[in-house]
Amino acid sequence: MISDRIKDLRELNNMTQAELARQLGITRSSVNAWEIGISVPSTQYIVELAQTFGVSTDYLLCVESTATISVSGLDEDDLRLVSTLVNHLKQKNLKS
Repeated sequence: MISDRIKDLRELNNMTQAELARQLGITRSSVNAWEIGISVPSTQYIVELAQTFGVSTDYLLCVESTATISVSGLDEDDLRLVSTLVNHLKQKNLKS
């Protein structure tokens, strides 16, 4: 559910509800309401949340389970290392 994705992404980014609210220009209680499922973000905030956390709106809305990671600013060696790590983790999970 979107409520779980918002909370998980916020926590993965070491943000408090207040910090996320401040970044989005809303109240902490609005973020809390999203996270406990009392309300859902408007389209505007879904897009802003996706941009804030570097994920697609589809991922945020649970349309797909694939998350994206921005690799901007990484050089070729860094990209190879990230690719190697991702492939290793995929293989490890296939064996499980």
